[in-house]
Amino acid sequence: MKKHIALTFDDGPNTDTTPRVLEKLKKYGIPAAFFLVGDNITPESAEVSRAAFGHGCELCSHSRTHTAMTELTAEEIRAETEFTDSKIKEITGEVPRFFRPPYIAVNNVMLDTIDKIFIAGIGAEDWLDEVTAKMRAEKILTQAENGSIILLHDMRGNSRTVSALDLIIPALLNDGYEFLTVSELFAAERVEPKRGIIYSNVLQTEIY
Repeated sequence: MKKHIALTFDDGPNTDTTPRVLEKLKKYGIPAAFFLVGDNITPESAEVSRAAFGHGCELCSHSRTHTAMTELTAEEIRAETEFTDSKIKEITGEVPRFFRPPYIAVNNVMLDTIDKIFIAGIGAEDWLDEVTAKMRAEKILTQAENGSIILLHDMRGNSRTVSALDLIIPALLNDGYEFLTVSELFAAERVEPKRGIIYSNVLQTEIY
């Protein structure tokens, strides 16, 4: 049986790293999901996100300001998500279905206020300069399994993650994985995502 996995990228969009990530996706003919920070969506970076969407990628929410939302009121949380929802809807015509909390920090106020499915993921600390491209790839590959959601970053200047994709993607393709968007990953595994679960793998069942 074919294995399924999703690549996801946080903290964009920008006109530096995001286009380079998209080039890698096109090179290998695969989609991904981008978790966008609302304040990073400018007229210029929105065009990059529109190109990613046109390639078959999914655009999701990563808040407006990437602040620690566990410290915010329900009203402030709502403002964070509604702003980014509106920006993404301008690009895709749809309100995003998935939300990745900044720092993967979650509390009950967020769960009660944000009407989305929460996504975490398997990561490689790829925001740290000292983590080489090879180390990033190895960390992802040792954790990957069917249903995994890979968490990487397309923040400005993150060239090591761009390089790591040339190690991660071929290795997983050779291992029989099919790359999907997050929505497609749930569908492929016949899972109806539930609120209250912070998903790093779509097969998770443990409620927060």
